[in-house]
Amino acid sequence: MRAFRAGLLVCVLLAGLCPLNAGAPVLADPMPSAKDVKKARETARARSKELGVASAGLAVAQSRLDELAAAVERQVEAYNGELVRLRQAEQSYAQAQARQAAADAEAERARQAVALLAAQSYGGMTAMGPLVGMLIDEGGVDGFLHRASVLGQLGAERAQILRRMRDAQEVAAILRTQAQNAYDARQAASERARRAKLAAEAAVARQRRETRTLRVERRQLQHRVNAARSHAELLARRRALALSAAGLAAGSAGGNLAANWALTQLGKPYVWAAAGPDTYDCSGLVMRAWEQVGVRLDHWTGTQWTSGPHVPLDQLRRGDLLFFGRITDDPGTIHHVGIYVGQGQMVHAPQTGDVVRVAPIWRGDLVGATRPR
Repeated sequence: MRAFRAGLLVCVLLAGLCPLNAGAPVLADPMPSAKDVKKARETARARSKELGVASAGLAVAQSRLDELAAAVERQVEAYNGELVRLRQAEQSYAQAQARQAAADAEAERARQAVALLAAQSYGGMTAMGPLVGMLIDEGGVDGFLHRASVLGQLGAERAQILRRMRDAQEVAAILRTQAQNAYDARQAASERARRAKLAAEAAVARQRRETRTLRVERRQLQHRVNAARSHAELLARRRALALSAAGLAAGSAGGNLAANWALTQLGKPYVWAAAGPDTYDCSGLVMRAWEQVGVRLDHWTGTQWTSGPHVPLDQLRRGDLLFFGRITDDPGTIHHVGIYVGQGQMVHAPQTGDVVRVAPIWRGDLVGATRPR
């Protein structure tokens, strides 16, 4: 049933009609006229007080649910951000290891050249002892004088071979230190990701506990609101849906494809840190949608916020990304993202216990939009 409803909504958003059987339209009831809506509103005024009381209670419950969802999303996106940083640290460590291996190989070749020089000198030169001593010399004044004496005996060519070995060993030591630093950075990033995951898990568990109670209260209040809602409002909503389905905001070819693909995911469950194909969180859905048109995004709202030029909200096009939270220097304060599909609507993966759905973009924490490229 969920899949049926999801497919129905996709059809309404993309085309306005969808065949159910023998070409029957989705909206079986005719679109109410403005006169019908006005007449129904005139008969509903007696219910306004009950509607107002119930709606106020519903708004309070919904506000608390929204606060819980925002808190969880901040933790989830913090975890996604740490995973991005961990992958960067792992790449840096792999590169450092490769550089160290190349330097060690060069140092070994230089050492073998010096060993060969010592072997060639063994038969006709009494400086074998000083040569071997030079290989193991640890420095100091005496060591310096000793090296100078040996270099004088071996000549410029042999001195160059020895300098090459010393230089290669120094480079290898420097790169070994860099590799160790990169390893330490990777370990630190891994630990941060582990702690962020635990924090996200705890936040999700807390949200689930508190949400159970709030959702019972919200369902009760919603029942009162639905009972009090006038027939006029229901007709007005049907009329608005029919009008909006007639046309969607134009977008670029890539934006349209990304938005359309995201709409095919309607009804799939929200799971934090998930990126499909069966479950998603908000930034995971965005990443996969734009991946369909060859645009690579990180699985994190923090970098998705900088994925392209920022777009004024009165110039939105299909496929644009909508961000929610607060704008500061800390990207972690942006905790949610959705994909604009036109007519003031977005497709998004809302929160734990919910599914990918279409919703209005106008929320109090809407902070801006970008157009990926």
